[in-house]
Amino acid sequence: MSLAHGPHTLAIPGPSMVPERVLRAMHRPSPNIYHGPLIDLTHSLIPDLKAVARTEHDATIYIGNGHAAWEAVLANTHSRGDRVLVPRTGSFADGWADMARGLGLDVEMLDFGNRDPIDAAAVGERLRADKGHEIRSVLVVHVDTSSSIRSDIAAIRREIDAAGHPALLQVDCMASMACDRFEMDEWGADTAIVGCQKGLMTPPGVCFVFYNDRASKARERADCVTGYWDWVPRTNPEIYFRYFNGTGPTHHLYGLREALDMIVHEEGIENVWARHARIASAIHAAFEAWEAGNDAAMELNVRDPAVRSHAVTAIRLPERATELRNWVESKMGVTLGIGVGMAAPDTPDWHGFFRIGHMGHVSGHSILGTLATIDTGLKALGIPHGPGALDRAAQALAA
Repeated sequence: MSLAHGPHTLAIPGPSMVPERVLRAMHRPSPNIYHGPLIDLTHSLIPDLKAVARTEHDATIYIGNGHAAWEAVLANTHSRGDRVLVPRTGSFADGWADMARGLGLDVEMLDFGNRDPIDAAAVGERLRADKGHEIRSVLVVHVDTSSSIRSDIAAIRREIDAAGHPALLQVDCMASMACDRFEMDEWGADTAIVGCQKGLMTPPGVCFVFYNDRASKARERADCVTGYWDWVPRTNPEIYFRYFNGTGPTHHLYGLREALDMIVHEEGIENVWARHARIASAIHAAFEAWEAGNDAAMELNVRDPAVRSHAVTAIRLPERATELRNWVESKMGVTLGIGVGMAAPDTPDWHGFFRIGHMGHVSGHSILGTLATIDTGLKALGIPHGPGALDRAAQALAA
C-alpha cells in the first residue's frame, strides 16, 4: 500500500513547482506573433526582469536553458584564447568552465571544494598576480545547485577593484535569482544569467542574460559571438522577432508574465527573499535536529549557516540517501533531488547524497509537509536520527 496517491510534491532544485495560475496563463491557443497583445506583453517583461535582477542595465531573452545562457554570455564577451578565472564551489562551475573551453577560452580554476564558499581574498590575490591582465573574466556561480553553497558576490567585486584589475565579474544566478538576495548593480556584477524554471516559476525553456556597459564594451572585441547568440540585435529591438532571432517562445511568455506579476507586483522581490530565507531556516533547523542523534550519519553539506543557500539544501546521508529518496517518492508522493557532482555516479558513494529544492512556488505549509515526509521516511527505514526536527522547523517558521 502506498500513500503517494493524491497531490504530489516536487522538491527538487529545478524545475520547481509551477503555480496553477502560470499553467492556466499558458493554456491557450497559439497567438499572432506579428502584431497584437503578445508584442506588448513581451515588451512588459523586460522592466520586470530587470527589477528581479536589480539592474538598470540591459536584459535579453534566449530560448534555452542555463547552459544556453552560459554560452550566450561567454560568446558576447570573449575572443578565442582569452583567459577566464573560475572559482569553484561545486559541479556547476565545472560545467561553465567546460563551456568556456569549448569556445576556445583558456580556463584557470581555483578550487574551493564542495563544502566551502569562494574565498574572495584568494581571488584578489590571483588577480594581483596577473600583472599583464591576461584574465578577462571571473566566472562565479552565486549559488551552486549541487553543493548549496552561496558565495559573496559583493566581496569578490571588492577584491577585483582593490586589485585594480579590469576583469569582468560574470555571475551565474540560476539557483539564486528570485530566491536568494542578488543585487546586480549594487554588488558590481557586469553580467548575470538565470533560467525561468527555478525562482521564476515557469516551465524550462527560456533564459535571460543581463549585462552592463563594461560587458557591452567587451562585446566590441568578442570573436566567439555568432548571429544567434549576439545580444546586440536582441536588446531593445525595433523589430519584434529580433528579441528571439526568430519565432518567440509564445506560451512561455504568457506564463512568465503571470509569474512576474506574482513576484514583482504582488509579493515584491524583497518579500520573496524574506520568504525563502524563513523557509530555509526551518529546513536547516530540522536537519540540525536530525543530525544530533547519537548514531545519526546525516548532515547538512554546508556547515556554516551564513553561506547556506535559501533555495536548495544539499544533504549527506552515507549509503542510504537513495533509499530514503525512493521511499518518500513511492510511499508518500514527495520527490527529492538526487546528489549531483558530489561522487561519481557509478560508485557506492553516489548513493550518499540528496538535495531539497525550496525555490519559487513554496510556502511554509508545503515545506512542513516535505520535512514531515522525510521524518516519516527516516522512521520507516530505521535510519538513525535525532528527535524534535519538526518542532524545530515549526519554531523557525513561527518566530
